[in-house]
Amino acid sequence: MQEPRKRTFISLLLATLALLFGAGYVIWWIPQVGMRNIHPLLPTIFMVVVFGLLSFVSFGVFLLILTLIRGKEIFLAQRLRWVVVKVLFPLMIPVGRLFGLSRDTVQQSFIGVNNQLVRSNLGSVKPDRLLILLPHCIQLNECNIKITGDVHRCKGCGKCEIKDLVAVADKNHIDLSVATGGTLARRIIKEKRPKAIIAVACERDLTSGIVDSYPLPVIGILNDRPNGPCINTRVDMQDVIEALEAFVGAPHEHCPVEEAAPTNA
Repeated sequence: MQEPRKRTFISLLLATLALLFGAGYVIWWIPQVGMRNIHPLLPTIFMVVVFGLLSFVSFGVFLLILTLIRGKEIFLAQRLRWVVVKVLFPLMIPVGRLFGLSRDTVQQSFIGVNNQLVRSNLGSVKPDRLLILLPHCIQLNECNIKITGDVHRCKGCGKCEIKDLVAVADKNHIDLSVATGGTLARRIIKEKRPKAIIAVACERDLTSGIVDSYPLPVIGILNDRPNGPCINTRVDMQDVIEALEAFVGAPHEHCPVEEAAPTNA
């Protein structure tokens, strides 16, 4: 995970935690008078509950930061991923805006942290239970052969990276699918029932896909967009190979990373 993204995430995490404590204090302080009228101990009980929950979240944040700094597996790594995916990330988008950070920047930091947490606690995944999920914009826009539904319709001209991706998937007996959007992606996942996913997409689609797919382990790879979003996007094949290695070990020796055909994109 790149250091700037890690620092961004940790900074946002601490800012979010501080705001949660501030909100907790307000939630406790405002209704005090009314609660005392019901019972004199009620404000104290309410305070213990509110700040007890916040202390529990703080402990999780501490473990999460320790995991990110060490870059190694730590106790409760997958539970921490749940906290990131389901609790902290939705809060961090508006917090990031308060500090002038774009949604893309926050999403990039989230993807990087998710990937690190997935990698920190991986067991072996059988190749036939792994799914590589691609966006349709990886295919050359001018191509008349539509590969959504069956990537093997690709004729292998080498003008986009579908050829190389199909070759890697076939050599390693891994399922490869192309989705035109989130709805189709969710349907593919439901039908194929993988144990793990390597997903290539933009920030928005990756973050929503990671959240929707939880608890499935997903390694997200951001696509390159030399021509802008949603048209003739690219993916770094080395990132795909490294994700494969994380899930299933070293991929088949004969992989097209070294022998990829020149592209025109």
